[in-house]
Order: sequence, then structure tokens, then C-alpha cells
Amino acid sequence: MLHWRRIRSLRRSLPALALAVAATMAPAAASAAPGDTTAAQSATSSGWNDYSCKPSAQHPRPVVLVHGTLGNSVDNWLGFAPYLVDRGYCVFSLDYGKLPGVPVFYGLGPIDESAQQLSAYVDRVRTATGTAKVDIVGHSQGGMMPRYYLKFLGGAAKVNALVGIAPTNHGTTLSGLARLLDYFPGAADVLARHTPGLTDQVVGSDFLTRLNEGGDTVPGVRYAVISTKYDEVATPYRAQFLTGSDVKNVVVQDLCPSDLSEHVTIAMTDRVAFHEAANALDPEHATPTTC
Repeated sequence: MLHWRRIRSLRRSLPALALAVAATMAPAAASAAPGDTTAAQSATSSGWNDYSCKPSAQHPRPVVLVHGTLGNSVDNWLGFAPYLVDRGYCVFSLDYGKLPGVPVFYGLGPIDESAQQLSAYVDRVRTATGTAKVDIVGHSQGGMMPRYYLKFLGGAAKVNALVGIAPTNHGTTLSGLARLLDYFPGAADVLARHTPGLTDQVVGSDFLTRLNEGGDTVPGVRYAVISTKYDEVATPYRAQFLTGSDVKNVVVQDLCPSDLSEHVTIAMTDRVAFHEAANALDPEHATPTTC
């Protein structure tokens, strides 16, 4: 049964890859989707992206949420952002990696440039909240990209913890789909020109080689990785793990064997992952994570 479920999941990843290519090659149209403003306002009214929020003594740092490839600051966090707000956190989320003429689907630009956008956003949040440091929770590319900010852009002095949910820390084979590029002459060049945020995440890319040289982590930052063994995008799933002195790697099935979440649902609806992320944000008050 799981075999067929994983096949269906893999088939869902094919349209996502095609969508990324098609979207970036479409003629430039509107720079934003008609519903973008409404969605952002809805998020603010729900208690997140509220720049008047001041962190409490219980949760003294704001949390910055970083969406994944083809995601955005609202849709990626419709489940997890309210979860944190309900627990008393000041929560913020940004859009990054936008390409001209491509609305709604973000995280497609060069990842080093996206990290610069994150850097500016963290400074904005720190100024608004009056805090020296933030915590970051990211999904997929959003769990890996902040490591560039920490390592190369001075982010380690401004970040207390980085929690990656299904992050592409050591690249992905996309369940072998990336390897198929070798069979289609010119395909890799097309992707590199039009969707650098995708090709930067392929196993062995120049970006990942530079990011991971000299070790996965930097001193002074706590790291957590939350993965699912049914991930069909960030594959193999153990490539998501980090190695370092202050790292916790978690597989949700080790906590709840019946958890069937895959790459998308682990960040959007999985309460096991939500609880473990909250534990990583506040390890002194962590509670057991169960089904």
C-alpha cells in the first residue's frame, strides 16, 4: 500500500518540476497575483506578520518562517504559523526568490541572492520587535537557504536557532528525476537559466559544494532537522540531516510510526512535526512528541 502511495507522490512531483520551467518561461505579466494582498492581510489579522507584536518573556525571540521552492509566505504556513501564534510567539514570514513575471510561485531565484533577501528581512523583524536575535524555521529550500545566510552573510550573530523541516541540506536527486537531465541534452542549461533556485539544490551543485565545505554548521547556532522517510522530493531523506556539535536530527516516523506525511504535508499539516519544531524552538520546555 505504501508502495503505491509513494508512486502517486512521485507522480505529483513531475507537474511541479514542469510548472517551474513553464512559469519562468512565460511572458512577463502581472508582478503579483490579485489575491496576494488579501492573503497577506488575512495573515496579519490571524496574528502573524504583525509588526506591532512584541516577544514575551516566555518566548523572547520572534520566529521567521522561510517557505520552500514554489511556495510563498502565506500558503506554506497556513497550518504552522497559527500553531505558533496560538502558543504565544511573534511570527513573521517573507517571500523570496521571486522571478520577473512569475506570481505566487517563489523560491526560484539564485539561492545566494535569496539569502541576501532573508538577511534584510531578519534585520527588519529585529528592528520592529526590538530583539537582538530571531529563530528561523524553514521548509525544504527554506530550511537550507538560511545556512548560507548564517555562514557567509553574518547571520550567525543574529540567529539563535535554525529548524529545517524536510530541508535540502545536501541536495536532492528528486527521487532520481534530477539524474534524468543527463538524458535530455540542453535541459540542464534551460533549468539553470530559468530556475536557478532549483538547480542550486541538485546534488553536487556548485552552490551546495560551497555551502557544505568545512562543515554543516557554524558556532553559536542551534540546529534541528525534522524529516519524513516518505519524502519524495528531498531525497534521499537522510541527506537532509546535519552533522555538528549542536544538532538534533529527527525522523517523524521514529516518534510516530503511523505518520504518513511526505515532503509537502510535513510542513503544512503534520502535528508531529509542528510539535517537534516547537520543542526545538524552546528546548528547555520540550515535551514528549507522540502520535
